[in-house]
Amino acid sequence: MVRRADDPPSRILYRVIELQRLTKRYGDTLAVDELSFTVQPGHVTGFLGPNGAGKSTTMRLILGLDAPTSGQALVNGRRYTSISRPMREVGALLDASAVHGGRTAYNHLLCLARTNGIGPMRVAEVLEQVGLAGVARKRVGGFSLGMKQRLGIASALLGDPGVLMFDEPVNGLDPDGVRWIRDLMRSLAAEGRTILLSSHLMSEMALTAERIVIVGRGKLIAEATVAELTARYPSLEDAYMALTANSVQYGAAR
Repeated sequence: MVRRADDPPSRILYRVIELQRLTKRYGDTLAVDELSFTVQPGHVTGFLGPNGAGKSTTMRLILGLDAPTSGQALVNGRRYTSISRPMREVGALLDASAVHGGRTAYNHLLCLARTNGIGPMRVAEVLEQVGLAGVARKRVGGFSLGMKQRLGIASALLGDPGVLMFDEPVNGLDPDGVRWIRDLMRSLAAEGRTILLSSHLMSEMALTAERIVIVGRGKLIAEATVAELTARYPSLEDAYMALTANSVQYGAAR
């Protein structure tokens, strides 16, 4: 594992997610509206917004799964689609259920590893790291949602990337698993990695994130530290509720 806390500034600058007036339309629906913000290394950045705010769409745009209507999303100064071995630079968990149920956990990760020039030893390492070493040879179709979440996190960690993105990673986890996720996010950030974490759990976000980006109706509402928000409001949840009061919408893209 590469330790990054003492990297020189010149390297740290290239572990950044940068959105520049990012816009995405689906027909008449404006899912992301000239969204601009930067996610810096060294801390967990929480990504918050009501249903329909455009969070998942934004993450898909960053990862090149959708093409922007205008503007751009850059990872380490480049579009994700231009990175030759992307898992070595960016790791992501967007949908833990998007796994072939007939494969074992080990084979699922091994297939991903081979596409990015990653050796089998690393597969064993991440399975151990996420607590799945004991079920590595079992088929994913028999996994609980919590186990699939852990496997998705293993996939994100596979290339030992400097940039990591997680969409609702605590879904399906028991309290011990939630605490494990919290500690993992903090430890990855402490290594100097860039962490973007989307979640609806305000209490967990308050314990995990240092910085917060809040969006509503595809637009940036707030970008601040947790300390700044809780200095203005009784809690992070109160800050979120107040700032998004006019941004709730239904039936739109996430």
